[in-house]
Amino acid sequence: MTVTSSESTSQSSGDKGTGLAGQQRWWEQEIPVNGMIQKGELITYNLSELIKPEAYEVRLTPITKFGEGDSTIRMIKYSGNFHCGFEEDPICMFTQEKSDNFDWTRQSASTRDTKYTPNTGPTTDRSGSKQGFYMYIETSRPRLEGEKARLMTPTFNVAPKNPYGATNSAYCFSFYYHMYGKHIGTLNAYLRLKGQTTVDSPVWALSGNQGEHWRLATANIHPNTSFQASAIIFEGIRGPGIEGDIAIDDVSLMEGECMKADEPSLLLMETKKEIGFSASR
Repeated sequence: MTVTSSESTSQSSGDKGTGLAGQQRWWEQEIPVNGMIQKGELITYNLSELIKPEAYEVRLTPITKFGEGDSTIRMIKYSGNFHCGFEEDPICMFTQEKSDNFDWTRQSASTRDTKYTPNTGPTTDRSGSKQGFYMYIETSRPRLEGEKARLMTPTFNVAPKNPYGATNSAYCFSFYYHMYGKHIGTLNAYLRLKGQTTVDSPVWALSGNQGEHWRLATANIHPNTSFQASAIIFEGIRGPGIEGDIAIDDVSLMEGECMKADEPSLLLMETKKEIGFSASR
C-alpha cells in the first residue's frame, strides 16, 4: 500500500500520482495477511505519520505469488474542526503569498522589538498573554501606502453531501483582529475557490482605526457543488503612515452556523458564502 501527500516536497518510492496539486511524497507500508481472505472479510489497518489537515491518496495493491494485482485508489480527507492560535512554528501550515509586496510576521509581546513604532499594534495576544503569539503586518519603513501582505490558510475540501446523502451543514469561519493606530489601512478576508479556475471572493473587510482591542469577526460558509478546494486569504494593506500595524489571532473553522456574539460590538460582520470546507492540502 502506498500513501501520498499532495504537499510534501520529495519523491521516494512508488509511482507518480496524478491530479494532485503540489509536489508529492510517497510512504509505502505493507499489510501482512495470513492465510486466505474470505469474501466480505473486513481488514483494518492504521496509517501512521499522517498530518492534519492534509489530504492523502491511498493506493491498495494486492501482492500474490503470481505478482501484483490491480490497485484501488481512495482519497482520505481530514474532516475535523480547524483552529490556529499561531503558538507553534510552522504556523498551522499557513503560507505567505508570493505575489504580494511583503509578509506577515509571527510575534508575541515578549519578542516584540522595542524599536518598533509605538501607538500601534497589540500589546498581548488575543487571550491577554504577553507570551502568546499572533500574526501581524509591520507598516514601518520601507513599507509604502497601498502595499499588501497576503497570508493563506491550508486548503480545505468538503462535499455538499455526506456519505449518507444528507446535506452538509454550514461552517463557521472566525478570527480575532487588532487594528489600532491612526494610519490603519485595510484588512480583507477572501475565499480562494479552486476549481477549473481560481477565484478570490471577498468575505470580510474593514478599514481604519478600531481602537486598542482585539475584536471578533465571523462568516458563515456553505458547501455547494461548484468548487472542491478552498482557502482563506488574509490581506493586510498598508495605510498612509507608520502607525498602521494590523494583527490577527485564533483563526477557526468550525462545523455549524456561527453563533451570535454576546456583545454586538464584537461581531463586526457576518457574511454567508456558498462554498464549503473539510481540510486538505
